[in-house]
Amino acid sequence: MDRKLRVVAVGAGYFSQFQYQGWRNIDAVDISALTNRDLAKGQALAARYGVPRVYGQVEEMLDRERPDLLDIITTPATYRQYIAAAAQRGIAVICQKPFGRSFGEAVQLVEIAEQAGIPLVVHENFRWQPWYREARRLIDAGRLGVLHSAAFRLRPGDGQGAQAYLDRQPYFQQMPRLLVYETAIHWIDTFRFLIGEVAAVYARLRRINPVIAGEDAAYIVFEYDS
Repeated sequence: MDRKLRVVAVGAGYFSQFQYQGWRNIDAVDISALTNRDLAKGQALAARYGVPRVYGQVEEMLDRERPDLLDIITTPATYRQYIAAAAQRGIAVICQKPFGRSFGEAVQLVEIAEQAGIPLVVHENFRWQPWYREARRLIDAGRLGVLHSAAFRLRPGDGQGAQAYLDRQPYFQQMPRLLVYETAIHWIDTFRFLIGEVAAVYARLRRINPVIAGEDAAYIVFEYDS
């Protein structure tokens, strides 16, 4: 591609800062606009990362900017509207995880993109981190021997006490599904990358912190095809 990739984005929440900075770091990308329902918040973020224009509606932004790619940095409840808007205009999409509010909805979102013939990419980044790439290389090279099992433990650092998540992502407290749906999905995908596809699952979920609506503790065992 001789010209720069034209990118626009929707969202101005906590994790959007990493997306905007990432796009600014790529010389081959021109991020020209963003959309946010709270215009003042969107304008502040745009000023911080040098994004020229701010809109209140995704559809208007897509029509005016005519981008190559829409980066969706919002919550799953908005994905259908934004993916459909991009699909109707033939615009590629990169979308945050969790990808949809249910498996059925995720399938429908993929179908929208397939019918429009647009690329649709889920922004699941852990498997691309260099230490996991190196681990996969060592496994493939036989340096670790035959892999029979792997164990992993996780304790969210900001999910404790009455103020859990309020400083960063306060909506976490109200999510009916939390630990697996929002956080553990990173490592579930990473182990798929390292080991293979999942054949069977056993899980026990529970809630420890009473201020959180969803589960914040889990015991999960995967059996893999490999």
